[in-house]
Amino acid sequence: MLYTFIELPDETIISHSEILNLHGREQVRVYIETPDEKNCFNHAVYWLPEGKWEDVVGYTPEQLDYLQDFVESEKALIFEFSKHGGLEHASGL
Repeated sequence: MLYTFIELPDETIISHSEILNLHGREQVRVYIETPDEKNCFNHAVYWLPEGKWEDVVGYTPEQLDYLQDFVESEKALIFEFSKHGGLEHASGL
């Protein structure tokens, strides 16, 4: 399941999974997509806390740097929301 975290002014949507226990480590899958005329949607997956990109389609290295900086700056909130079923269920924080 993915939970919407934020929609940026350029219509990029950043969503995240619940906490996943993969290989004995807590991880969160962050999914990013942006509408695009050529690709329909540019998209990418970023893994926290590992900081690993995968399935990147349509983003430039500069765009990935910006998105990585943004996601890393919000890492604590994303992890907290991931524990509670997304922002909508974490309102008591």
